[in-house]
Amino acid sequence: MNHGPERKFYLKHFKSISLAIATYEDFTQLVNHLAEGLCRTFGVKGASIMILDEIEQELFRVSSHGISEAYVEKGPVFADPKKCAFYTGKVEVVEDFQSDERVQYPEAAAREGIVSMMSIPIKYHNINTGLIRICHSDRLCMHDEDVDSLKVMACQLGVVIEANGLRNFVEQIKMAIDNLPPRIRGSS
Repeated sequence: MNHGPERKFYLKHFKSISLAIATYEDFTQLVNHLAEGLCRTFGVKGASIMILDEIEQELFRVSSHGISEAYVEKGPVFADPKKCAFYTGKVEVVEDFQSDERVQYPEAAAREGIVSMMSIPIKYHNINTGLIRICHSDRLCMHDEDVDSLKVMACQLGVVIEANGLRNFVEQIKMAIDNLPPRIRGSS
């Protein structure tokens, strides 16, 4: 008899989310739907999708669901190389926000009602680009198959993030070239 956590993320969910990741054209809408979908699928308090600002070494939130604006704006979230799933590249679970040294804002988490959290690294070609964070008001316990599915989904999201960043970069270069004087662009 199995007394472990119930599996909640089946092939039909995975196919649906994978299709959305592959076909959404609006990145903001995609990450908002993903965060909301995680909350609904797993019945958790909240979820966030965060990307690293490499210059500031700060994780910034590109989407969240189920988390108050006050909590989102509590302060910067720094990626600590010794403590953060972003740097370990592994799924990390904080079982008790009040006693875990990895938690940067335990008082804010207590006010928000967050007890535990799982962080899943978002990767692109084994390079960590961000995190999916799932927060809960109780002890968070997920089936191993669900965690594996989330890891694959995070890698798919990493491809989208990288492609979106490259597309933005190319658009900025095009705008810069368009703003050059015609004599430099080679136009008459």
